[in-house]
Amino acid sequence: MADTKQADGVQQPDMDKRAEKRAKRLADQIAAFAKSHGGSAEGQLAHIARGSTRIALVGANGEWGNLVAPSYEIAQRAAELAGLTLQDDFDGELAAKVRTGPYEWTRMAGIQIGGPGNG
Repeated sequence: MADTKQADGVQQPDMDKRAEKRAKRLADQIAAFAKSHGGSAEGQLAHIARGSTRIALVGANGEWGNLVAPSYEIAQRAAELAGLTLQDDFDGELAAKVRTGPYEWTRMAGIQIGGPGNG
């Protein structure tokens, strides 16, 4: 990646066009999630397998979801483009905002104590 100067004169790495396009698509998905879940969202980025990064989202109404970016840099750029407020950890205040429903409780019970199957 080449470096470019932004209008403020700060040297920033230049994402290649493909990575920028992926970041914009993710940003659109983040914005759509926020819009449909109370008008705003917060998130947290976490490295997962093979360099990918999970973007955990919590809407203003407590609904939550995940997106996966092919790299941490693309996830950061997507969050920036979408205006997503990022938290360092998915615990404390952010976790307390998550609202779970019957589906999640059934899934957890099914996995943990022999509850209904997924079929």
